[in-house]
Amino acid sequence: MFTMPSFVQILDLIGTFAFAISGIRLASAKRFDWFGAYVVGLATAVGGGTIRDLLLDVTPPWMTDPMYLSCTAFAMFFVIVFSKYLIHLNNTFFIFDSIGLALFTVVGASKSLALGYPFWVAIIMGSITGAAGGVLRDVFINEIPLIFRKEIYAMACVIGGLAYWACLRLGMESYVSEIIGGSVVFIVRILAVKYKITLPILKGDPEEENN
Repeated sequence: MFTMPSFVQILDLIGTFAFAISGIRLASAKRFDWFGAYVVGLATAVGGGTIRDLLLDVTPPWMTDPMYLSCTAFAMFFVIVFSKYLIHLNNTFFIFDSIGLALFTVVGASKSLALGYPFWVAIIMGSITGAAGGVLRDVFINEIPLIFRKEIYAMACVIGGLAYWACLRLGMESYVSEIIGGSVVFIVRILAVKYKITLPILKGDPEEENN
């Protein structure tokens, strides 16, 4: 029997599509073939959620629902059909990556709270869901992961996760809290890049680096 997907499931699928596009878009820039690009897109889309679910001791949803594989395939088709337009849009990767980051953060935090974990675990799991897929993507395409650069990436997930939890504590509806939390992640990411806001760099001994 067909059942309507929940709001969190809808966010999860939209985030899957957005993250898959970001991964496939970067793979195409590296001249990957169709299969390689699909693998990168799938790893980007489900990698963070898989790590989260393994830590939470639950089955990753892509292993029971083929919709995630199909969603990545649709993202692949989207990039192939509109490749000429996407190539000329320099901000394509950044926008889709930020959307996926925002949506996956609240999905991960929401799932953790639903399983009875405390809020600090939910924030960590939200950050893993949002950022870990991007780490796998960057490793696959032989780039330094964004999470290890000066850019505010995972920290945006933490801030958004805190905003999501605070909204719940204030008695707001879950879907309203998810929208606010995701919006905070997206806005923080956009503002950080626009105004070149970065975290302080941990400076070490230059002599140790040379050794």
